[in-house]
Order: sequence, then structure tokens, then C-alpha cells
Amino acid sequence: MENFRIKVFRTVARHLNFTRAAEELLLTQPAITQQIKALEEEFGVPLFDRNGGRVVLTSAGEALLPFADQMSSISTAAFEAVTSAAGRNDGNLALGASQTIGQYLLPRFVALFLREYPRVNVTAISGNTDEMLEAVVEHRIQIALIEGPGMRKDLRTEPFMEDEMVLVVPADHPWAGRRIEAAELESAPLLMREVGSGSRRVVENALAKLGLKKKNLRVVMDLDSTEGLLSAVEAGLGFTFVSRWAMRNQMALHTLSIAQVKGLKLQRKFSLAYPAGPEPRGNTGAFRRFILGYAKQVPS
Repeated sequence: MENFRIKVFRTVARHLNFTRAAEELLLTQPAITQQIKALEEEFGVPLFDRNGGRVVLTSAGEALLPFADQMSSISTAAFEAVTSAAGRNDGNLALGASQTIGQYLLPRFVALFLREYPRVNVTAISGNTDEMLEAVVEHRIQIALIEGPGMRKDLRTEPFMEDEMVLVVPADHPWAGRRIEAAELESAPLLMREVGSGSRRVVENALAKLGLKKKNLRVVMDLDSTEGLLSAVEAGLGFTFVSRWAMRNQMALHTLSIAQVKGLKLQRKFSLAYPAGPEPRGNTGAFRRFILGYAKQVPS
């Protein structure tokens, strides 16, 4: 349904790379170049600056991009409305998930969802909470499953599942299996997720309630994945906080252990995030209803 040249433009604009756009769209690079050239001739202005081996949007391209995103959203919504009215769900559903959800929960959710809606083509991306919220705003995904609190007024967030974060130490660490005082955390090396991660915000807020200010914490390394944090703890670089969902393999292998901190509560809610406004319809609405109805039935 969508104008193909606009779709090509949007793909090149997202990657700022003609080769990667060609790979995503299963076209040759000359075909991508031809479509962009035809669109530029239609508008009468260049949309990309391709000098010096770099691809950047021109001011005209930057002006077109938000409309190209809206065209994609309108096309998807129209398709979903028609198929839903006809009593069936098919077409595409683009999901995003912050990393713990994406790695440990999303595959289960999608598998169960596709049992009910086998005609839907699901794609998914992952990143930290801020990145997934931005992807919703930019219409690159239709709905996001996030770990941290949503910090945007242009999106609606809806909790769907409880989670608990735990203090992780090597299995042979003196804290392993113990209950420690919060003050002991100040002198020990802490491994944290990167700035923008919902997990990091949850940890910082919880520690602040115990009187542990960020400036007094000994953060020795930031990592951009939960698996990276766990590997770093196994290597003896420090301790960290992760979701219980991420700990099952290491606990079974007895390579890592959990310690408790007196007075520390690290409960959080996983949430759905989607554009503010009317309740989602079509595939997005079907996935939202599915998650709200079935997430609690997924075994922990």
C-alpha cells in the first residue's frame, strides 16, 4: 500500500547507507540509487548529500523524513483496520524490547502470540529503554516492551508484569548467600548498565532511597548488555544488579550467587509503550491485549 520510493527513502535515511538499505529491502544498490534519484527528481531537490564517502540527509531530506514515517504508520494502520474489520489479523507487527525482556521473555511471548495470530509477520529490535521509546516515536516500531519507567509524555506506558532485580556476586564471594548492610556497597566495585538504560535508573533510584548517592558509588565499568554484566562479574571485576530472569543459567551452573541488601527493594514493572492517543487497534491492539492477558501465565 505504501509508496515504494518513500519506503526506500525512509530505509536509506535510517541507515544512512545505500548498501545496508539494499540488503534490508532485498534490492541491488543500483536499484536503490535509481529509486532515490527518481524521488529527488520528483521533488526537484536533493534529499541526500553523498559527498566524501558519507551519506547525510539534506535539509529537504530532513523535512521529508517525519512525513515518510507518518505515511508508513498510516499505511500499516489502514491495512490493520481493514483486515480486522474482515475478521482476520495479518500483515506486519514491528516490536521493540529493552534487553532483558528481548533476550529472556520476548521469544516466548511472540511464540504464544503467533499460535493465536499465525498470519501476522512479526519483526523485533532491542536496545535500552530510551532507544526503544525513541523507536516508537519515530514509527520504526509499533509497540515497545520496556524495563524502566517511561520518561516521555508523548507515549503511553502500561505495566504488564512484575520483575525483581537482585544483587549478583561471584559464587565464591564473601557476600554470596549473605544479607549485607547497604553501606558495604560504597566501597565495592559496581558494574552498571549504560546511561539511558531503564535498569540503571531503577538501581540508582533504589540506592538513593537508602542514602547511597551516585557520586559515592564506585562504578568501575558501564556495559551495554545484561550478559556483559554477568560475564564481568564471573571474571571478578565487581558486582552488579540484574533481573532474576537473567540469572537462571548461572545459578544452575553455580558460577554466580545472589546476595541481599538490608532495606533494598528492587521491584519494578515491565511495561508496554505505544503512542499516546486512542487505544491501539489491529495487530498492535491484538498484541497489547495478548500481553495483558497472558504475560502472567508465562512460567517464571
